[in-house]
Amino acid sequence: MELRTLRAFVEVVRQGGFSKAGKVVFATQSTVSKAVRQLEDEIGVPLLDRIGHRSRLTAAGEIVYRRAIRILMERDDLISELGDLRGLECGILKLGLPPVGSGTLFAKLFAIYRERYPGVDIRLVEYGSERLEEVLLSGEIELAASLLPVSEGFEWQDVKREPLTVVLPVNHELSGCRSLDLPALRDLPLILFETGFALNRVILDACQRHGFEPRVVARSSQVDFIVELAATGMGAAFLPRMIAEQRKHLSIARVPLDEADMDWHIAMIWRRGAYLSHAAKAWLDLVARTRGDHHASSD
Repeated sequence: MELRTLRAFVEVVRQGGFSKAGKVVFATQSTVSKAVRQLEDEIGVPLLDRIGHRSRLTAAGEIVYRRAIRILMERDDLISELGDLRGLECGILKLGLPPVGSGTLFAKLFAIYRERYPGVDIRLVEYGSERLEEVLLSGEIELAASLLPVSEGFEWQDVKREPLTVVLPVNHELSGCRSLDLPALRDLPLILFETGFALNRVILDACQRHGFEPRVVARSSQVDFIVELAATGMGAAFLPRMIAEQRKHLSIARVPLDEADMDWHIAMIWRRGAYLSHAAKAWLDLVARTRGDHHASSD
């Protein structure tokens, strides 16, 4: 059983198809399909139930998928640990960042890190927090920035905590308020981020605690587009204060949200018990030193 066939199989499951998996592993669709069939022949049972252009895991496929993820994680940890014998002269930092807030929080850190450790190859992926947690658990990356709280499968180090701001059209009747709570927004349509962004979970859970289901009229992964939609009067949006204050849009008002347990609390996270390379530890140390409030937790 070869690691490349396991990798191809895992990516077919993760990406939802052979062609998308091929792009991730830099192979043709037919090569990926051949690798999966080779794995099935070696194991002796079908791993995927192929229905038209779609495939779903068989019972055996579920078992192999779970084991394959563990094997690939162990392989990545092994490579990282061996690489650390050479120190930070030629390491790899495999890092995941969300689109929201990363420019403000991490751009300068990248420049500092590159200057200090020019031999480290930084491999960056960008997804919403929920997707980042998935690829972190799979071993594709070593560290990720994600909103708290996270599951017990992760350890974390604090980065930044910011209150949320409500973004409204400047001529809206609520735009002149000193602050707003969620019940005041009960009848307003909301503009959220795309599925997979943890900020959505924070907002929707808080609405549920107040006993109502919000009417979501639009979703986007782009902060500027969300602000533009809010400016047209389509609905209210929520942004971390530091990000909202950067948007100098004449047609919007920024009103502080007065709600407990709705802060945008971002942290660097990693798999509980995972081996952290020298490159990853150096990144965590830099974040702690430049962001000040260093908080490591297992909660």
